Amino acid sequence: MSRRTAADLGLPRAGGNHLGFWAGALLLSAALVVGLRLVGNEYAWFAGYFILQYVVLATAWNILGGYAGYVNFGAAGFMAVGAYTTVALRKAFGLDLLPCIVAAAGIGALVGLGTGYLTLRLRGVYFAIATLSLAVLLHTVVVNWSYVGGSRGAYVVRPQSIPPFASYGEFLFVVMLALSVMAVGVARWIELSRVGRGLAALRDDERAAEAAGVPTLRLKLIATTLSAALMAVAGAPLPYYAGYLNPESAFGLAYSVNAIAMPLIGGAGTWLGPVIGAVLLASLQQAATVTISSAANLMIVGVVLVVFVVAAPRGILGLFGKGGHR
Repeated sequence: MSRRTAADLGLPRAGGNHLGFWAGALLLSAALVVGLRLVGNEYAWFAGYFILQYVVLATAWNILGGYAGYVNFGAAGFMAVGAYTTVALRKAFGLDLLPCIVAAAGIGALVGLGTGYLTLRLRGVYFAIATLSLAVLLHTVVVNWSYVGGSRGAYVVRPQSIPPFASYGEFLFVVMLALSVMAVGVARWIELSRVGRGLAALRDDERAAEAAGVPTLRLKLIATTLSAALMAVAGAPLPYYAGYLNPESAFGLAYSVNAIAMPLIGGAGTWLGPVIGAVLLASLQQAATVTISSAANLMIVGVVLVVFVVAAPRGILGLFGKGGHR
């Protein structure tokens, strides 16, 4: 695709200040860790983990749903792949969290690649139904897989602390913080690269992109593989965070709903939009869990999503003319 065509379509330019992004991410991460240490409350680490988990999940969904325009309703299924990879490897080999995260990324990528080959010739509602069916299939497999606890669930005994961290909650927060920075960095690289330009072209008009020589199937497979890998990474620490994992919690509706709502509210099709949406919605849900009830979480998501669909259909970034796609 020529430069003129890319500019006419409003596609992002390749390049960007990568060094500035990583320096800013490092400074912000250090400030968050120091700030929460000053707070001195163990719950703050777990609340921060909860928010950052959704940053990773929303960013992962946006790679396929925002950049390529393929709506994935199976986010909970891919996240559960990562969670149950951790359970299985912990039981089989006694592996700690970090090797389990690496393995979850690999297995999630393979599942995403296989899913892409089977479903990416579908489009619109048919693709969405296919991803939802995949999540149902994975749920059925886990319920009948006694090795990882089946319908009874599985317990994961985590250490009290890991030096030099003051508590295991702090360790989990730092791990998820590193994963969220990595996920956002990957999304930003995609957006500013030829891959992102190609995905944006096929999102706007896939047939026209194919006619212009864009390798649409290859780009969609790349997006599906990366998106699934990051979703699995988001789920890998979940057994250590909760201490107990069962199919109902691993495949919870909240994961799929939030994964879609957060990018749309922040601004889908941009690397920053899912971060803004995730921080906003996850913070509101944490506040509701403490003050009202966790049962109010999905209601909050629904109300906020309806408000933004009506008032800001291109998300928060769209209000400032910074992009965002629906």
